[in-house]
Amino acid sequence: MIIATIAQTPARSDWFREAGSPGELTRLPSPSITTIITYRELTGLSDPLTSSLASQIYQRTYLTGEFTLRSGQVSDHYFDKYQFESDPLLLNDICQQLPPRLAEAELLAGLEMGGIPIATMMSQLTSKPLLMVRKEAKAYGTAKLAEGCEFSGKRLLIVEDVVSSGGQINLSANELRDRRAVITDAVCVIDREMGGSENLASNGIKLTALFTETDLVSA
Repeated sequence: MIIATIAQTPARSDWFREAGSPGELTRLPSPSITTIITYRELTGLSDPLTSSLASQIYQRTYLTGEFTLRSGQVSDHYFDKYQFESDPLLLNDICQQLPPRLAEAELLAGLEMGGIPIATMMSQLTSKPLLMVRKEAKAYGTAKLAEGCEFSGKRLLIVEDVVSSGGQINLSANELRDRRAVITDAVCVIDREMGGSENLASNGIKLTALFTETDLVSA
């Protein structure tokens, strides 16, 4: 299978290129949401570039079988996110499209392990500083929960790859908040639509997904 490279937009998080207007950039509308918005809802998968990206992610990552998720739920399908995270061109294309809520963040907080390569690429594209967040503080050396610059009192955008129940985001957000981080938003590549957005909303976190599972399956 040949993976096509999506035409890249500038490293500004609040602009996108409208279908049919290759030379014209349009400002991304400010989202008004309570739980979750998707890039499809904002721009529409009728855009051939976005539709192609969804198709590539689905073809590269979608597996069938029996899989136990982090939440303990058993699923008959799975998105192997490392297939797009390990492809530099595809990962770049994904991160070019990801963050309509990026402008409000002072730091990008990538969660171990899959959120870190995404946040790293986003940091390179936007010049936002990066924070690498462990699942738990290490028990040796500096005993830090998060590696990178100082984040106390800073507004963080949590970056994750795939969200199912949202459990890890909530756990990490609570620990970061205990250390005086300000967290109101998270972004992910795939929302599996398994209650994660609702669980996060109940903890004061708005989830923005590039694609939902429905988007990918129907692409």
